[in-house]
Amino acid sequence: MTTDWLCKHHNDLGKEQLYAILELRSKVFVAEQKCAYQDVDGQDLTGDTLHLMGWQDDQLVAYARLLDPESQGGDVVIGRVIIAPEGRGQKLGHTLIEKALESIEDYWSGQPVFLSAQAHLQPFYEQHGFRAEGEIYLEDDIPHIGMRLTPQG
Repeated sequence: MTTDWLCKHHNDLGKEQLYAILELRSKVFVAEQKCAYQDVDGQDLTGDTLHLMGWQDDQLVAYARLLDPESQGGDVVIGRVIIAPEGRGQKLGHTLIEKALESIEDYWSGQPVFLSAQAHLQPFYEQHGFRAEGEIYLEDDIPHIGMRLTPQG
């Protein structure tokens, strides 16, 4: 199945795209993972936030939010990384991270990248060059670990 990838500044998002993003995040993070938390955290439409989306047949199947280094104390922060249930098993997670890193290089070349990974996904992110930083901690009752990708050069 073909996936169309789009990376858009929040100012360029259409309302249907924003709705699809919020719907997918709620579906997986709140309902599927049973985490009652404030997903809409005020960072989706601020600074130079970018939204990376993977679409298949007009359905959002992959998503990540990229927060700009100026608003995040010097790091580009990858967050809200998600593959829809309908997109799982297609290796979209790897493509999503590759596309995220390409977008970060395009927009914020040479900046360090940070993400808060669910601890069981640490080996997945290590495949993309991330290294664990600090200790495992609980976020919404799910074990997480900070991971960093330092620019080469």
